[in-house]
Amino acid sequence: MHLSYQAQPPATRKETALSFRNLLWLFPIALTLHNVEEAIWLPGWSKRAVIWHKPVTPRRFRVVVVVLTVLAFAVTWLSAISGKQTVWTYLAFGYMATVLANVLIPHVALTVALRSYMPGVATAVALNLPVLSLLMVLAIRNGYVSGWKAAGYSIGVAVILVAAIQILFNKSKILNL
Repeated sequence: MHLSYQAQPPATRKETALSFRNLLWLFPIALTLHNVEEAIWLPGWSKRAVIWHKPVTPRRFRVVVVVLTVLAFAVTWLSAISGKQTVWTYLAFGYMATVLANVLIPHVALTVALRSYMPGVATAVALNLPVLSLLMVLAIRNGYVSGWKAAGYSIGVAVILVAAIQILFNKSKILNL
């Protein structure tokens, strides 16, 4: 029995640049741009789309998206310093999966259902969809996350974020924001 070792060619500069580690910070940057678009136009839109979306005051909505944006930067930073297969990287992956799901529900779905523009759909489709799809593929390919654990974190983070959003809206209402 003859075993031979065949060395892999060294990674090209392009392959090295296209790594999860190098592109990770695109996640909170894309999310920030998306949240800015929503913060500007969603409160006014929500007053016209009351069947589909509860009306929200500009201040209350902006407080919530600032908290979610800061959270995305914090989780990204913790993932960046902790590396592969860590709880922080799985949490970042789950956050990305949640934001990626948010492209379809509610942004694209409500834009189609209402036959009018839902604030956030432009950045959701133009930024979040391609950036987060790429990052999630790279996270798996580069061994930062894997298998059922990544799926479980994606579902868990989505549930936690939906609950957190409701809590933040309720708390901001109590604080009269």
